[in-house]
Amino acid sequence: MEKIAIFPGSFDPYTNGHHDIVCRGLKIFDKIIIAIGYNSQKERYFDIDKMKSLISSSFTMKDSVEVIEYNQLTATLAKKHGAAYLLRGLRNTTDFEYENSISQVNRYLNEDLETVFLITSPDFAFISSSIIREVHKYGGDITRFLPYQI
Repeated sequence: MEKIAIFPGSFDPYTNGHHDIVCRGLKIFDKIIIAIGYNSQKERYFDIDKMKSLISSSFTMKDSVEVIEYNQLTATLAKKHGAAYLLRGLRNTTDFEYENSISQVNRYLNEDLETVFLITSPDFAFISSSIIREVHKYGGDITRFLPYQI
């Protein structure tokens, strides 16, 4: 049976830290679906269609990665795509506390869904999308933090 994982997030923007989690996740899973979701508590900074295209361009040689957008419960999305796993990255204990709660709810909504956490590589642990957005907003160079060119 093919091991499919969903890597959900707003990816606003998708960073080298996210990219590292996906690349490492491909050693565990047969297919990873990068699912760009809408966060009802945030307004997007980067256009979602552009982000989808940029992320896809980072994986042109990998048929095992698909990039989609979604606007539904992640647990429901996983069922729809036959994914038994959610892939998440953890930078610190604050991330763990937040992700642990979400993991519990997803498991409640879809009892066949397991969340797999990968610890962020030290080179990328300081990177967050919100910091990258702020740097970009004020004209700073963000190219070293992204796996593509904006």
